Amino acid sequence: MIDAFYPDPIGISIDLEINIGINYAHKKSFGLKKVIVWTRRDIYIFVIIAAVPTVIYETFHFQWLALPWLPMAIIGTAVAFIIGFQNNATYNRLWEARMIYGAIVNSSRTWGMMVKTYITNKHAQQLLSDSERKAVRRKFIYRHIAWLTALRHQLRQPREWETMDRNYNIEYEKFFTVPEHQISLEDDIALYLSVIDKEYILSKQNRAAHIISVQAEELKELFNRGLIDNFRHIELQRVLSDLYEHQGKCERIKNFPYPRQYATLNLYFVWLFVILLPYGMIPEFEKLGHHITWLTIPFCVLVSWIFRTVDKIGESSENPFQAGANDIPITSLSRTIEIDLREMLDETELP
Repeated sequence: MIDAFYPDPIGISIDLEINIGINYAHKKSFGLKKVIVWTRRDIYIFVIIAAVPTVIYETFHFQWLALPWLPMAIIGTAVAFIIGFQNNATYNRLWEARMIYGAIVNSSRTWGMMVKTYITNKHAQQLLSDSERKAVRRKFIYRHIAWLTALRHQLRQPREWETMDRNYNIEYEKFFTVPEHQISLEDDIALYLSVIDKEYILSKQNRAAHIISVQAEELKELFNRGLIDNFRHIELQRVLSDLYEHQGKCERIKNFPYPRQYATLNLYFVWLFVILLPYGMIPEFEKLGHHITWLTIPFCVLVSWIFRTVDKIGESSENPFQAGANDIPITSLSRTIEIDLREMLDETELP
């Protein structure tokens, strides 16, 4: 899913966006044309790798270029197992990230419900008016939205092992905008924090973690004033603890890459197989007839394209927070949470 908003400075209609294939999120599958465009650079290389030995073999009759097919089959089988292992592991990373953000959605709604119902005058040492209680609730809920904002900004920060700097990913960025790459955190959280809170949070390295810390301090103050009782204080702190846990799980996926030894060697093995493939396929096609040998080129390209594309699919799932076209839509999920929480405050001007 694309996690982005689409600027429309000249009034381009949504129909045009769909027609040119920008809105992947609303399609059941990728079109073959888009897949070919995504892998076209590899296809060019495959054509060269397959054509060079085939032309030399047919033109200069270098019979020694032909290799037995059995070693090629063994290598191909080994590479297929390795690619399957990688895709399974990277898909698990992607799915775990989605599960974590699903838990964030649930915990956020729980937080909004508790803040709205638990803060009362029942045991208060000094009674608050309805407007004052609403202001307190609004502060806690808006600060939570600031936590969501800070967390997604932190998760969008690039890591050296991520792949968004690859050409085939860069060219897709022109079709959509990643808000965290266009708006600074300072501007993004200005709506949700007081000036004092904002200055304090921005002075820290892990801004999201310190927002939760501020929430805990404020809860303690409410408890001391009797606006929440002991049980409700414990329950609200438990939700904050859950949010810390969710953040830690996101940071674990973000900061620990798919093991480089697997990712690197897997890439080497795929290209080794691609390079050797035409030498093993030439004698197999020659058995069907002298001129049939030229079919080595298209079939080598096809087999190489399948292996490399499956490898790239695994690569595209390694880093689910890097803002790729198929990553976890954390901006959209955060916006959904914000709408739900602000509706709990009975606000009508929603994002």
